[in-house]
Amino acid sequence: MHSIRLIRAYNHRQLKNAKGYKLLIDRLWPRGVKKTDLPYQWWLKELAPTPSLRAWFNHQADRYPTFKQKYLNELKENPFSPSVLEFLTQILQSENIILIYSAKDDEHNQVVVFKEWLEGEIEAME
Repeated sequence: MHSIRLIRAYNHRQLKNAKGYKLLIDRLWPRGVKKTDLPYQWWLKELAPTPSLRAWFNHQADRYPTFKQKYLNELKENPFSPSVLEFLTQILQSENIILIYSAKDDEHNQVVVFKEWLEGEIEAME
């Protein structure tokens, strides 16, 4: 099985050189980035945190543990999760997955949680 990597949307050189299936996991398009300049295959906004959760979290690191739990609950209850999980599991059989995010904090953001959820779900299936 291949790997899951995280790359910030503003790291243009790293994104262009990265090999794999690229997903943007965010409700909002990254500020200042043209859609034609971001190499991505799928903007998966349906599984990004809901607007109310995103607004509550507001990228405050002290809220991250609660944000993480609430976002994991959203992923668990989202009707798109099973089909997305199945699709991404298939992708990982042949190539890496690159999760793209726009947050400034590399450790406390939705893509870190999404990656953990994805890896946990895949491990549970094996």
